[in-house]
Amino acid sequence: MKVKSNRIGDIFSYYFDILSKGYPATEAKILLKRLISYYLNVETYKVPDLVADQRVGESLLLDIHFGVKKLAEYQPIEYIIGETQFYEHRFFVDKSVLIPRPETEEMVDFLWKNSSAFVSKPQILDVGTGSGCIAIMLSLLLDASVSAVDISSAAINIARKNSNYHSVDIQFFNLDFLNTSSWQLLPSDLDIIVSNPPYVLDSEKTFMKSNVLDFEPSLALFVPDENPLLFYKAILDFSLSHLKPNGQVLLEINENLGEKTANLFRPYYKKIALIQDINEKNRFVFASGLLPQSFS
Repeated sequence: MKVKSNRIGDIFSYYFDILSKGYPATEAKILLKRLISYYLNVETYKVPDLVADQRVGESLLLDIHFGVKKLAEYQPIEYIIGETQFYEHRFFVDKSVLIPRPETEEMVDFLWKNSSAFVSKPQILDVGTGSGCIAIMLSLLLDASVSAVDISSAAINIARKNSNYHSVDIQFFNLDFLNTSSWQLLPSDLDIIVSNPPYVLDSEKTFMKSNVLDFEPSLALFVPDENPLLFYKAILDFSLSHLKPNGQVLLEINENLGEKTANLFRPYYKKIALIQDINEKNRFVFASGLLPQSFS
């Protein structure tokens, strides 16, 4: 390493020059501020100027050095530091779970803003919970009784870690939701089913950035082109036997398959809404009120 000194100001300047070779300057600055603030345990806005004269030891300098090395390989900073922010709350993440996106926060926001339509302490199931961010936030915001399922045992471990950190009681199920025989293990009489399932087509991989494609779990991202709605079909069938007649389903979707996803649910639900995200892209399907023939 050729850092001029162990002062934060010199460290920042040195590693900014390295990162700016692979990232736009603004992005490089943001990433480096986040990395150094994490290791210093200070607010991001203080880096570098307000802590420029602070000196760090060899161990911390090595942490920063190897963190920058991983950033230079386009590893997501959330995996490097092991955490992220979701709905202004801290969540632990690793390579076994997707990094929560701002669009997924909108799912939580939608249900929270419409919570007056729910019964007291609604019964919720989160399908494909990953880090547990949706399940945990709904438990906190709605005082809900929440269950969550994921096929990945590693993801369930992270979700449990997050639920313990936030002191919420979530019932976790480590099982394959596509295996219908496992449904008997899951709660019935649900008020809400929520899910951000895999929905990226295999053929869409070529359009994805390397920091997603090379590091985030493919199990949580991709579906085969010949059966892109397999998870939505399973959630629909499950809802017909496990959702209350006036229950609701909220799903994050592939923006290019909005109408097809919504049309799956139209024959079975009184109300169907295709909802756009903050970028005005079709991002969610909301279904509510099972039609009488659906649960007879």
